[in-house]
Amino acid sequence: MIGPFVNGAAVIVGGLSGAVLGERVSKNLRHRMPMIFGCASMGLGIAMVVKVKFLPVAILALLLGSILGEVIRLEAGIEKVAGIVRRMIDRRIAPPSNGLSQEEYMEKFVAILVLFCASGTGIFGSMKEGMTGDASLLIVKAFLDLFTAGIFAVALGFPVVTLAIPQFIIQTCLFFGAATIVPLTTPAMIADFSAVGGLIMFATGFQICGIVSFPIANMLPALWVAMPISALWAQYFVN
Repeated sequence: MIGPFVNGAAVIVGGLSGAVLGERVSKNLRHRMPMIFGCASMGLGIAMVVKVKFLPVAILALLLGSILGEVIRLEAGIEKVAGIVRRMIDRRIAPPSNGLSQEEYMEKFVAILVLFCASGTGIFGSMKEGMTGDASLLIVKAFLDLFTAGIFAVALGFPVVTLAIPQFIIQTCLFFGAATIVPLTTPAMIADFSAVGGLIMFATGFQICGIVSFPIANMLPALWVAMPISALWAQYFVN
């Protein structure tokens, strides 16, 4: 297992570098690079959505998953944990003078949490390495995460580094679970799962760019229900 370690190390190195450099990073770079990262996220989202097999499945999964996320208040829970981590770190290390409100801070934090932990590249990269031993996708993701963590840590500070923990846990679980999960899936299920992830990535890109504030974390349960819905759709609605 190489990919999860490389990807986690990239987030840690990038986050530490950005938090330490802080205001020494040029203003243009700090303000313009997040738009590039948002554009990249939207581009990845589009590339994943076009692979959809059953479009109604992707839409239904997104709707039902988002409703589930709202009911269990997933985003509020993530923000609460993020707030606790931020306060713990801020008591020991002076927070960056970023001028962000608590709401703006949490929006950015949740957006990069999704980008690091729930992107299609990370999910499929982990499963691919678990099945074939090929870590190339996660290594490519590590390059993107290195710079993303660095730029966002300038504004958000050291809490960005902590995102390496849930990212590593998720990727490791997918790595070891791939041999069990993949044989139970079909190409259509994987394609629909990818499309749902793409829609979430597209929404993440809008939020990173500051265009629209989506409830991204509350959309994540759509990934849990995408494959079961796809399997049921193929069984009952496809001749």
